[in-house]
Amino acid sequence: MPRPIRVLVAKPGLDGHDRGAKVVAAALRDAGMEVIYTGLHQTPEMIATAAVQEDVDVVGLSILSGAHMTLFPRVRELLHVAGRDDILLTGGGIIPQSDMEALQRTGVGRLFGPGTSTGDLVRYIREWFAERQPQDA
Repeated sequence: MPRPIRVLVAKPGLDGHDRGAKVVAAALRDAGMEVIYTGLHQTPEMIATAAVQEDVDVVGLSILSGAHMTLFPRVRELLHVAGRDDILLTGGGIIPQSDMEALQRTGVGRLFGPGTSTGDLVRYIREWFAERQPQDA
């Protein structure tokens, strides 16, 4: 039996709205993933440290504050410094398409906007994870 996918869901910055993050965390958990939700007001340093300590496969950031062009690259940089380039950094929120594309060019995974089906996110994470698992010989 394959091991469960481990996902850390985080709310960086001062944004105080976490309903979406909680909905995503519940959907991922319902899909059989192990989910760690860090809560509100996390710094990029706190998020990266938790990701490494919890040995997660995926970090999902929920950002509604407009600070996505600062927060995603900072978390990506901290994961790199920690030697964890293997962690998928994904997320969603109020992010213009042009910013999504710019972030993806820096190594951030697919990003999701308001109204995205949680099923789309579950499929994306499962497919990403499956591509990285060793195949039986």
